[in-house]
Amino acid sequence: MIRAFFLSLGQLGDPPILRVFVKSMAVTLLVFAGLGVGLWWLSRSLLGSDGIAAALALALAGTILALWLLFRAVAIAVVGIFADEVVAAVEARHYPAALASARPVPFHRSLAMGLTSAARVVGVNLLMLPIYAALLVTGVGTAAAFFLVNGWLLGRDLGDMVAARHMDAAAMRGWRATTRAQRFLLGLANTGLFVVPLLNIAAPVLGAAMATHFFHRGRA
Repeated sequence: MIRAFFLSLGQLGDPPILRVFVKSMAVTLLVFAGLGVGLWWLSRSLLGSDGIAAALALALAGTILALWLLFRAVAIAVVGIFADEVVAAVEARHYPAALASARPVPFHRSLAMGLTSAARVVGVNLLMLPIYAALLVTGVGTAAAFFLVNGWLLGRDLGDMVAARHMDAAAMRGWRATTRAQRFLLGLANTGLFVVPLLNIAAPVLGAAMATHFFHRGRA
């Protein structure tokens, strides 16, 4: 996993990967900007013309809270739409034989995978909120529970981004069943990247690249 991280970090400046990073960050920021505008409009409607300053404050606070809570889900969903470009760039440099036999993932499938990933992250973490809260009250385990849950979620999503280029649905199910532990470690590593300043911005793209190394080295 450490080698996969450094190989992915070293390729972050490659034009195809850099383009995905720029596109995914732009779309992610647009999503949160749109959310901020929506919150301002809603606050403005509720507070009236005399509450413009309060509406702005509420919209800003709501957007910052959304960034803190939802950035990972939105960023992974967005990069999932463009992940095929990252995977192809890594395969071109490190796994040319696999690239030659790969089947590019259609845009509609990438979009569906990205949206499903976001919905799964938000849904599971919402279900886990009572447990997170209970652990927080006891003073132990909240961070560990968060890492375990999101490591499991990320391991599946990142692995699927690569496997979809090389396997049909039945083969992917079999591959998931035999790589649970390894994908969990991949997910934990990428979850850790999301809490490291600066690296958290590039974590979705780095995760897709790391998943490519994980997939092909595992098959080899």
